[in-house]
Amino acid sequence: MTKCGFVVLLGEPNAGKSTLLNRMVGSKVSIVTHKVQTTRTRIRGVARANKTQIIFVDTPGVFKPRRGLDRAMVAAAWDGVADADLVVLMVEAHRGITDGVKLILNEFKKLQNGRVALLAINKIDRVQSEVLLPLTEQMNVLYPFAATFMISAEKGHGLVELKSYLAKQLPYGPWLYPEDQIADLPMRMIASEITREKLILRLHQEIPYQLTVETEEWQSRKDGSVRIKQVVYVVRDGHKGIILGKGGETVKAISIAARVELEALLELKVHLFIQVKVRQGWLKEAERYSAMRLKFKDCGS
Repeated sequence: MTKCGFVVLLGEPNAGKSTLLNRMVGSKVSIVTHKVQTTRTRIRGVARANKTQIIFVDTPGVFKPRRGLDRAMVAAAWDGVADADLVVLMVEAHRGITDGVKLILNEFKKLQNGRVALLAINKIDRVQSEVLLPLTEQMNVLYPFAATFMISAEKGHGLVELKSYLAKQLPYGPWLYPEDQIADLPMRMIASEITREKLILRLHQEIPYQLTVETEEWQSRKDGSVRIKQVVYVVRDGHKGIILGKGGETVKAISIAARVELEALLELKVHLFIQVKVRQGWLKEAERYSAMRLKFKDCGS
């Protein structure tokens, strides 16, 4: 008999949710950068443990929203909890119990409705071992977790045990995705996310939070290659200039990095064209939110 269920990854921005998702799936499904709030919407990655299909749901980090986009992202995170068979709360070992962790626990208590929650203390390689036991005890005083796991999503420590435990807890039922499918994102969106990742890694300060990438054209060619046209929307002329760079050098480097990763993912030749457009009001346009699979009503605009 097969088993299948949803495991929602919950935590603060940069807690390591996307890294854990990619590790569990065995392939890059969610983009990972050094900047917080990289993940903007719920991303489902499909993993397998023997006869169990584990559908991991990577959610945007939960934080106090300041802008409309922030509110839509946080709403997407909590919507993910509603679909969960299990919830894994990720806490960074070196940061411990922050105000953000307390905020998440307080909100989860209102919504949990009997759902099983596990604690995953991540980035254990950044602290001395004697720090971990007191942190575990303090967290379990705040909430009665069904189990606690010490992991390093980046290094892979403790992930076999966590995956095995999750597989045992999920309900019996048919698989929801084909055996070879690893994500529920359309390829157009995956391509957009890969380019956005390269932009975030290249840019600084607030620019990454005020841009979005959309794949406007995806054309399969007779020679087996694919032609992809993308648009980067920014809110200011100055941002456009920074992304383009002197003589177009910056956007060219970003395009090359994205193309190389796309070719490895698709296993075919990619012709990638990136255009940068200034659209001052994109943060208040319903169409842009739909492209990110966010609900415009949740942005509060």
